Amino acid sequence: MDIKPISQLPTETKPTATGDRPRKLWIGTYVTIALISVAAWLLLRLKVFEIFGTWLALLKKLSLGVLLTSLVMIVTKTAEGIILKRSHVPAKGYNFIRLIRFLSLITILFIFISILFQNWYTAAVSLGLISLLLGFALQTPISSLAAWVYIVIRSPYRVGDRIQADTFKGDVVEINYLDTTLWEFGGDYLSNDLPTGRLIRFPNSLVFQAAIYNYSWQKFPYIWNEIPFHIAYESDLSYVETTIRNVALKILGPETADRIEHLKEIIKQTAVDELQIKEYPFVAFRINANTWVEATVTYLVEPKKAASIRTSIIKQVVPELMKQPDKVMFPKSNSR
Repeated sequence: MDIKPISQLPTETKPTATGDRPRKLWIGTYVTIALISVAAWLLLRLKVFEIFGTWLALLKKLSLGVLLTSLVMIVTKTAEGIILKRSHVPAKGYNFIRLIRFLSLITILFIFISILFQNWYTAAVSLGLISLLLGFALQTPISSLAAWVYIVIRSPYRVGDRIQADTFKGDVVEINYLDTTLWEFGGDYLSNDLPTGRLIRFPNSLVFQAAIYNYSWQKFPYIWNEIPFHIAYESDLSYVETTIRNVALKILGPETADRIEHLKEIIKQTAVDELQIKEYPFVAFRINANTWVEATVTYLVEPKKAASIRTSIIKQVVPELMKQPDKVMFPKSNSR
């Protein structure tokens, strides 16, 4: 299903001088290693080094392998710098860099296999046996590596997204080749959606085994939130509805209408296009079992701002309702 992303300009990120300096230092180091490797390869061709005997051919191959490896790493570091300078979306740049590093690792492995094994048939048989043994011994890491490829291609979540994977909830801070790191929110010690300070690491293979809930889906990075207010039966329900809705609109801002329109456009591109979306923030009433009326306001909010927006609405709605004691009465009972 092809759904157009939200029409919102992403924040452009540019690498700082502090970030460029280590990269240039690494490039300089690899250039130096490459020059040393070339010099070593040329020196080993001199007759004076024939004293190494059968080891001479191996030393030549190793120097050539180090040279080619250095060139690969120079290209890798240069490509990383270009991606960081030209990437407007940090998560995409992060995925591209991880993919380039993985491909460079595969290339270096291929280079050394090609240099050390002149007989490709022998190398293929050896690699086949090694792969068979490793396949049994490293099933979980291999499946996690395959899951990393799936994450990069399908993007069930990206760095910076707020997700829930199985029982783990948090903001994605790193996606490695074998595991994902979350900055936990909520958790066992908090009842709100604030960070707990704990890090969670789970294997990437979990994406094949459990449902992934993405609260920061890049095409519609909002979630529904609601706040219940308890009032007495004798209250003016129309006044309560209008007051709560006006306060919520004031806090949420005019972009709320744009979010609703974008949600409607997304729904039109799905098989449930007949779903009716009300104009939010929407106030609904229901009878509570403890003999009062519950007025619930529902609205769209960014996941990471849910706690602050909820607090602002409550702090402004309650005083506003209390200004009209004749129209808004609150339940008075020990069961409150």
